[in-house]
Amino acid sequence: MTIGRIIETPDCVAEGARWLAACDPRLATALDQTGPLPLRRRPDGFAQLLSAIVSQQVSVASANAIWGRMKDARLTGPRKILWASDDDLRAAGLSRQKIRYARALAEARIDYGALRTTPTDQVIATLTEVPGIGVWTAEIYAMFSLGRADVFAPGDLALQEAARILFDLPERPRERAFRQMAEDWAPWRSVAARLLWAYYRVAKDREGIV
Repeated sequence: MTIGRIIETPDCVAEGARWLAACDPRLATALDQTGPLPLRRRPDGFAQLLSAIVSQQVSVASANAIWGRMKDARLTGPRKILWASDDDLRAAGLSRQKIRYARALAEARIDYGALRTTPTDQVIATLTEVPGIGVWTAEIYAMFSLGRADVFAPGDLALQEAARILFDLPERPRERAFRQMAEDWAPWRSVAARLLWAYYRVAKDREGIV
């Protein structure tokens, strides 16, 4: 796997969406219902991954509150995490396990600048060496922080459910099968993910589920 296209602007997303709609009529149907897809680019670097660790297994509101306290305490950089006491990190809202993960990320000394030009499979491998960073988190980082156009996250439950509804499958596709299914959407798998996430919201709204 190489770097491939980088998604920088909404025009890049629109180009990928047009390609996918021409590739598969069901994706075209989904796009008709979702309208233009969001860019969803995020910053890259340590703080983005630390925020992902903070967000694990808690509600969005809780994650935002904890992250706000960490920013107020200036605990968003690797040196600050290493210098902070466990009590400092607990006061911000981190559990014992997340303190361990945060310190592991700080100690990993990842060269985030170098990741921008690193092949995607190596990016995933580098990030998942860190305790607390799983494949899904690494794929999301590659997709939105690095802007890789051809990354997918087949373990994502919302993507699985969107595919089940859109493709009229008997059940959610398993991760391995879903990864294989998504190969048809290369070189725009990141845009396919955006489309399926958007379609998931449309489908759930239609079912009256918030």
